[in-house]
Amino acid sequence: MLADVCFMGGYIDSWGRGTLKIFDACKEVGLPEPEIKEFQGGVLVTLYKNNLTDEQLIKLGLNERQIKAVAFLKEKGKITNKEYQELNECSRNTASNDLGDLVQKKVLIGSDIKGAGAFYQLK
Repeated sequence: MLADVCFMGGYIDSWGRGTLKIFDACKEVGLPEPEIKEFQGGVLVTLYKNNLTDEQLIKLGLNERQIKAVAFLKEKGKITNKEYQELNECSRNTASNDLGDLVQKKVLIGSDIKGAGAFYQLK
């Protein structure tokens, strides 16, 4: 009832268009998708800021190699252990440990492929 009155008064758009606008606006500026859920008889919309800025990555406790890898991933979309080693001039074990840490901190997700052909992407 209240929504109908607000619509007739020109205060809101037609049903459902607002949520689509929110999703499109977030996507347009490169932000994560918002979370929209029913909460205490109303609607709760949670907007997330870009958690991949250098400042945010430092707050997460990432080292310089890991921050460099995230920049690489922003540009390329995925990274392998071998690419990580070459990018950071580090050993295979260091690359594996750093990439595992990034997965644990929910910055990256690993592919379903294990061993040769495995890669990581931004979460």
